[in-house]
Amino acid sequence: MSGNNAQIEYWNGQAGQTWVNAQERMDEMLAGLSTTTIERADPRSGERVIDVGCGCGATSIALAQQGASVWGIDISEPMLARAIQRSADLDNVQFSQVDAATASFTADHQLIFSRFGVMFFADPVAAFSNLAAALVPGGRLVFLCWQAAAANAWVALAGRAVQPFLPVPESPPDPKAPGPFAFADPDYVSSILEAGGFNDILCDPIAAELNVGASLDEAVAFQGEIGPVARVLAELDDDLKQQALAAAREALLPHVNESGVTLGAACWLVSARV
Repeated sequence: MSGNNAQIEYWNGQAGQTWVNAQERMDEMLAGLSTTTIERADPRSGERVIDVGCGCGATSIALAQQGASVWGIDISEPMLARAIQRSADLDNVQFSQVDAATASFTADHQLIFSRFGVMFFADPVAAFSNLAAALVPGGRLVFLCWQAAAANAWVALAGRAVQPFLPVPESPPDPKAPGPFAFADPDYVSSILEAGGFNDILCDPIAAELNVGASLDEAVAFQGEIGPVARVLAELDDDLKQQALAAAREALLPHVNESGVTLGAACWLVSARV
């Protein structure tokens, strides 16, 4: 049994379908970050690439359009179904429902790539050791992960607004527990990769502005459906949920502009070799 069972269950439930429903919105919002990460990865024609946590397939398709032979892997069946549908006209990309932490890989890949897909491993050292075994000598690892939630206004503003509606936890959450912000500490990331067999490790800061909605209504709806805020709201009854959404709306209101609601994001662009 995989130690990632909780994540497998989560991403094959309502969360996976919610991300499928938001696929076009997410692709648009993350397009600039995707481009930056792919440029750093520098996929070359004929290279064999594994796209870890490929989701609905946007980055796998983009890598394949560069001429690479791409294998997109994810644990979410609903998201993979969308990825397969979107890539039907490409013969150099394939998708599999695979847990990257435990899958059996052959050591004939030049690049392992991920956009926000590697922060969810129950045992990250074991997972990256497994991924390292998929690379040829000198093979490359390039991934994008979030910096701390507090540095990401696109989730932090609404997150702080809804937090008072939850009961106070008995103990503070583990910041390194599997989740979107588990790799916020670059020293922690470097230690994981070193233990996993990687070297030449770089963690470069990347800042961006994300449009989280074309209007305030759209931005509030987005916050209620996707990511950490959605997980908070899922724990509330209907009355408290509506109050929390109203608080989120008030927090986002000062950030409305002519293009909608635009908020800052902060990431680490990580690269390494075996």
